[in-house]
Amino acid sequence: MSKKGQSRPQIYQDYLEDSGLTDKTRRRQMRAVTAFLWKLHIYLEKKELDLEDLSIDHVDAFLAEVNTPYALSSRRLFRSYLRGFLSYLYHQRGILRRDLAPLVVGPPEFGQSKPPCFLRPEEIKRLFENVQLSTAREIRTYAMLHLAYALGLRPREICLITLDDIDFTQRRLSLKHRKANNPLILPLSEPTLKAIVAYIIGGRPSSEQRDLFLTAKRPYKPVTSTTICLELGRLMKRVGLEASAYWLRHTYAQNILESGASIFEVKEMLGHGRIQSSKQYIHVHIKMMREVLFDETF
Repeated sequence: MSKKGQSRPQIYQDYLEDSGLTDKTRRRQMRAVTAFLWKLHIYLEKKELDLEDLSIDHVDAFLAEVNTPYALSSRRLFRSYLRGFLSYLYHQRGILRRDLAPLVVGPPEFGQSKPPCFLRPEEIKRLFENVQLSTAREIRTYAMLHLAYALGLRPREICLITLDDIDFTQRRLSLKHRKANNPLILPLSEPTLKAIVAYIIGGRPSSEQRDLFLTAKRPYKPVTSTTICLELGRLMKRVGLEASAYWLRHTYAQNILESGASIFEVKEMLGHGRIQSSKQYIHVHIKMMREVLFDETF
């Protein structure tokens, strides 16, 4: 973009044409988008900014200024116009260093996003150090704990694992039944595999059932997700943690984000159907969130 003092840049017209807004059937929408982009152009000239300099801070400040006199319905339209233009700058023109469009959300969408609860490293350490393995039930809970923490599995996914899903030679687990119909093969770490084997050898009842986890009393049948939630919750309460089984899944998400995984990789690993479900995990770690949103380094 040109610096202050020059006329409206060509890139705005390019965007309108590439988006098909110059078609006669969309003239009304084109006028609305053009008027909005003109406001953005005036704002950037006033701040002496180039388009490539845009950050989420600038976007937020611009929306705060331009939205002031308008109703909520108009503000939603403005966010939609801006998302489209920002996406174009990043994906089609390569002007922006990062895609800012997904960060332009309104209060209703943000309000529905509940930051996940997670366990801190010292709490995880305390949890594993205090697991008791004197009964078959405790050995079963230990294996469930590994699957929830090391692989981020939902209780429902854990209870659906069968013996046939485990490749002991290749150390892999096939997840065929996931919430978003997103099957996946995951590697099994040595501690997790050992915990599963310990349960099969020393805790699992002898049964023709192929489900991995069975009830502790006759008649033996597959455990339910409720049982897994109760067992893991009881374990955490015993070591002084006011947490649920899903905190282990959230902690897994935090760990893979910190290891450098993208939000799209988090989506695949957690089996989310929508990327929006995965984005809430950015809120888990304050330092990480500041790095993602504000380009801060530590």
